[in-house]
Amino acid sequence: MHKSTRKPLSYLLAVLLMLSNMAYAPGAFAASSYSDSIEPERTGGTMMADTFLVRPFMLAGTVVGLATFIVTLPFSALGGNVGEAGSTLVVEPAKYTFIRPLGAL
Repeated sequence: MHKSTRKPLSYLLAVLLMLSNMAYAPGAFAASSYSDSIEPERTGGTMMADTFLVRPFMLAGTVVGLATFIVTLPFSALGGNVGEAGSTLVVEPAKYTFIRPLGAL
């Protein structure tokens, strides 16, 4: 990497690290589902971090999970766990990406 691109890249990574630390409140993933959890206060910072950091990665994870599900579908069919594989690889990431409220991590 050239010296001229190292400094801006390191600044970008530092900002992303700070935003990711703001987005994850302690205990946010402790509950088993979204509806029965005690929801922390959703602030503008967590909504922005969710919009620009978490959701794009979860969308990519949903696409990768779908591709993995399609590739492993014959093996899942032989094992008799197509529904479980589809739920874990596609449905759960899609729910986390599209259904939960903005800023609810």
